[in-house]
Amino acid sequence: MGSNNEDPSSSPSHPLLEPHSPDSQESFIHISYNHGPRSFKDLPFFILFLLFSLSTFAFGIFSIFHRNPDYPASLSSFSFNPTTQTCTTSTSTSTTYFLLSLNSTYYSSNFVEDLTWTLVITFILSIPICWLLLLFLKHYTKHLVYATLPFFIVIPIFLNVYWFVVCTVSPTCSDVFPMVYRILVLVFLFLVIGVIVWILVANWHRVELTISIIGVASNALSWNLGLFGVLPCLTIGLLLYYVPMVVFMVFATFNGKVVPKSLEGDEIGCVWKQDSWVPAYFALAILTMLWSATAMVEAQVYVISGTIAHWYFSKDDQVPRKSITNSIRNAFGPSVGTVCLSGLLMCVVRMVRSAVDSARQEDAPGIFNLILRCCVNAFLAAVDFLNKFTINFAAITGEAYCTSARMTYELLRRNLLSAVFVETISSRILAGIIFVLSAIYTIVVCVILKTTTSLGSDSYLVAALAWLLLIIVLGFFVHVLDIVIDSIYVCYAIDRDSGEVCKQDVHEVYVHLPISRSSRQSNVVTRILGV
Repeated sequence: MGSNNEDPSSSPSHPLLEPHSPDSQESFIHISYNHGPRSFKDLPFFILFLLFSLSTFAFGIFSIFHRNPDYPASLSSFSFNPTTQTCTTSTSTSTTYFLLSLNSTYYSSNFVEDLTWTLVITFILSIPICWLLLLFLKHYTKHLVYATLPFFIVIPIFLNVYWFVVCTVSPTCSDVFPMVYRILVLVFLFLVIGVIVWILVANWHRVELTISIIGVASNALSWNLGLFGVLPCLTIGLLLYYVPMVVFMVFATFNGKVVPKSLEGDEIGCVWKQDSWVPAYFALAILTMLWSATAMVEAQVYVISGTIAHWYFSKDDQVPRKSITNSIRNAFGPSVGTVCLSGLLMCVVRMVRSAVDSARQEDAPGIFNLILRCCVNAFLAAVDFLNKFTINFAAITGEAYCTSARMTYELLRRNLLSAVFVETISSRILAGIIFVLSAIYTIVVCVILKTTTSLGSDSYLVAALAWLLLIIVLGFFVHVLDIVIDSIYVCYAIDRDSGEVCKQDVHEVYVHLPISRSSRQSNVVTRILGV
């Protein structure tokens, strides 16, 4: 199934394969897809994740039974009693009395009905739209890309001119938004469009390669359409896992008491004081939810990579049986610790990056802060470099996280492949394609609403929400396709490393990817030094 027991150094070279670098003979480790049973890896991190989750649920259950039944709907019902030196209420107040006062903004029944039907129809149509997009990307990639490329420029120009004209004609908008500011925004958006044009021109020589890569990935994804059923189910499972946590956090706010507090002058009022452990519980619950979210993202990457690897290392063009089932079993079984560790690292990276972005917005002065931000950014870049392809490799081989990171780097370095570059322009082109499709769909929806309903200006809001829903669904499709591209890249590197060709069409495309400059430079230095 895509691997042999021969020493790669003695295997016959394929015309499409480059020879290994001179230092590849040092401590060469044969890498192949692990079809058999796998051993458990990185279990301490899974145990740590369980401790976080169980602690969140345990303290959450405690918060429900320990809540104060006199949690006030309004502090105005409490008054300070000088005799008892406490806050008392004259009316019976309980948690179930009136927790929330909901005054919804009034919308006409026509608006709600039209909005509901538009979103439902958009969601139903998004499924065949994704299927047709995959079909076109598989068979007519070049035609689709070249047909949509002009719209990358035409649609932004149209929208830019359209809003300017509409705002100029409308008395309300023209009064609120003066002509000078409208012109400045118009020019700024045209400059952004100019940057998009420059990006396309600068990367034009890579478009053909990008088209081939997208076509290969679409073909692989078409053989594993079951992923589009499994991945949303995993997301729904995460949301169901979140529901009790949100309930626990709500009930945690009910833990405390109304206490007297000195106000201005000699006046004493009543305030709600939470128990001291509530803020700590909120921090624990939020950290657990963030870790769960990043771990689920990494689990989805694991499932996609394992499924694509199973397809890649199958000799025939038939869908391997139980490939998705085996990938799910491995992700939440032997490799659950690896998934938790990867999710933890991504959670920490995003939290640190968010803190750095907040500090940058505050524009804190001082050379020390500047140096600190540079060091933190370098650290985050190093973690991103470490994590790139690591979870893909772990899904293919079943190795632990640190071992996968090291072996992935060595695998790509031996074969002169970049560890940080597959074909980043493919993501931009795919994002542009779904933007064009969603924009065209939104324009059609807006025209239909304008001609068939009495929504008036509200039709723009309904069309915008339909665009948002469609872009989310198509964005999920592009996200899956990006992971497929990375997974095939790692599979191709394993193939190349062992001197085999499991998928001829993949080799014919990925062999044209640029050689890693760092590897090329290190090989030159090695030859000069005669090592």
